[in-house]
Amino acid sequence: MSVIGTEVLPFKASAFHNGKFIDVTEENFKGKWSVVCFYPADFTFVCPTELEDLQDQYATLKELGVEVYSVSTDTHFTHKAWHESSEAIGKVTYIMIGDPSHVISRNFDVLNEEEGLADRGTFIIDPDGIIQAVEINAGGIGRDASTLINKIKAAQYVRNHPGEVCPAKWQEGGQTLKPSLDLVGKI
Repeated sequence: MSVIGTEVLPFKASAFHNGKFIDVTEENFKGKWSVVCFYPADFTFVCPTELEDLQDQYATLKELGVEVYSVSTDTHFTHKAWHESSEAIGKVTYIMIGDPSHVISRNFDVLNEEEGLADRGTFIIDPDGIIQAVEINAGGIGRDASTLINKIKAAQYVRNHPGEVCPAKWQEGGQTLKPSLDLVGKI
């Protein structure tokens, strides 16, 4: 069953953020746009390249009113240790959530039960806490955080312009579509 269009399920977790431990719940995803980026594990290989790339896009995402959260099944203590020992992860200034109970990973349907690790899942959540976009990759395939920018702009546009949709390769300022009987078979 798809999680698209569903509200983020309740959870409470500890996170590492800017040198401190904080609590995070599903309520943190409300009132603003959010990106939740699941990854398999700290101290691995592809994961630090993805999280560093996400940090490289963080300022642009913040300009769009988006908060970023990374999540793995590691603890918030492990996130802190990784942050202090990895040059790539040491750059991260967004919130790093620990999910050792697997509640969040199960809620988002990205938990690999056999391994006890999260798949590489990226979720765009609107200010109402509703999941608007999902990307899930196999463990060996890293993501490109720059692709989030246009997806978020499109999601924000559609939210702010009911009755319009964004076609493939839509760029901000580009032409949108107004679904109607007049368009059937004409595109």
